[in-house]
Amino acid sequence: MALQHHSRNRRRRRMAEINIVPYIDVMLVLLIIFMVTAPMLNLGADIHLPQSAAKALQEDKQPVLVSVDQQGNVFLTLGKSPREQVDDATLVKDVSAFVKQDPKVSVLLGGDKRVDYGRVNQVLGLLQEAGVAKVGLMSQPETTVVPASNGKR
Repeated sequence: MALQHHSRNRRRRRMAEINIVPYIDVMLVLLIIFMVTAPMLNLGADIHLPQSAAKALQEDKQPVLVSVDQQGNVFLTLGKSPREQVDDATLVKDVSAFVKQDPKVSVLLGGDKRVDYGRVNQVLGLLQEAGVAKVGLMSQPETTVVPASNGKR
């Protein structure tokens, strides 16, 4: 009798144990599914950015203005000094010296809308090389077209 009683306890003990191997398998399968599907969620996103009538920044100090014309020429205006055409090395040298004097000065970059995007990106890299932490991008405010009246009421 004692032998039968002992085998019953052993069976109950085994039933009380939780086998977690199937749960690990399920979690790994779910992880793989999410890893495969997550990058696909953003591929076909159709984004329409809102248009805004952002107000101009009001500052007491004169900002550093860097502009790029249609041909890719760079012009620099430091504070109240006149606008002058500069090459890339001069841009880095002059802006670096100006930013060292006043690290909180605003640096604004404006590019002609017909200039190559790569050239504007290159100028951004030059400004970063000069030690500028933040660069603002200049733009013209949007003009709203008012429909002409045809004279009928």
